Amino acid sequence: MTAALAFARGPVNATSHSHIALQGYDPVGFFTDAKAVKGNFALSETYDGYTYLFASEAHQNQFKSNPEKYLPAFGGFCAFGVSKRKFVPVDIDTWEIVDGRLILQFSQDVKKKFAEDKAANLRQADANWPKLAMSPDE
Repeated sequence: MTAALAFARGPVNATSHSHIALQGYDPVGFFTDAKAVKGNFALSETYDGYTYLFASEAHQNQFKSNPEKYLPAFGGFCAFGVSKRKFVPVDIDTWEIVDGRLILQFSQDVKKKFAEDKAANLRQADANWPKLAMSPDE
């Protein structure tokens, strides 16, 4: 499977009423600032029906120029959960960039479990994502 499958259209882990993704954190900040940075409602972009918030105009412009680069893998759901064919919420503090992708986990303990065989777990999540993305009620 290719990394692109992790970005297959599908559900996004977002608030149900406002469709704000990534719990309001700036998707670009994970890549450029190497930390979770809260976004600003005044600096937002809607992509594929979901709203992303940014900490700066520069981050907003980076996202606009290449949104797929900054979208979280697996719709922002727990990567380990996806590897087990489940949608699981995430703790934003578990974030990491793996092979150029933003990966999130349910908890620090789950992140450690995922890391025990990161390559195999990512392969399994990549394999599961297209089917999960097509049937989000699973």
